[in-house]
Amino acid sequence: MSDELVFYSSPRSRGRIVHWMLEEIGVPYRFTVVNLETEDQKKPEYLAVNPMGKVPAIVHRGTVVTECGAICAYLADAFPAAGLAPPADSPARGTYYRWLFFGGTCVEAAVIDRMLSRPPPGRPGALGYGCYEDTVATLEKALTPGPYILGAQFSAADVYIGSQIGFGMMMKALEPRRVFQDYANRLQARPAYQRFMEKGDRIAAQMTKAN
Repeated sequence: MSDELVFYSSPRSRGRIVHWMLEEIGVPYRFTVVNLETEDQKKPEYLAVNPMGKVPAIVHRGTVVTECGAICAYLADAFPAAGLAPPADSPARGTYYRWLFFGGTCVEAAVIDRMLSRPPPGRPGALGYGCYEDTVATLEKALTPGPYILGAQFSAADVYIGSQIGFGMMMKALEPRRVFQDYANRLQARPAYQRFMEKGDRIAAQMTKAN
């Protein structure tokens, strides 16, 4: 069984979250471009990897992992030397899981609903995140005093939450509160973040030229 780590993504997609995570763990990986413009994601070759026809996905040791939060959690555990997750027997592990999953079940959903101007449902309790205001207030509290969501330790939860905060503010779907801006600036100064951005821009430029 090959130990090669294959990353299927497009540089202008949610796959940016995983691309950053891959740079943080610092191990070799192969970036296989899935061109969304030409609908590579719906072709049989990629559907054999992810029947949802969505990016990103990784294949590692014969196992396919999809969904950004799951990939971040998997990579943190598969490559513990990077120190991107508390040890399994640490009390901080519960806090880590809490905010990692909060990113997927609450932050992303609330931000996308706000970005698309979706009207409030007739049954507010049916929303997993409750309401936008509570989600934003809870996120702000989680990041105070910082500097990271687990306090002093940077983790995969910061990659996931931080990506959503950056996206939300860019799309004007998340209030640019000072704590969010400072957090985003702190994360974007990381060498791994800057490497992933540079590589992503290079791949996007090559795709544009090829088209």
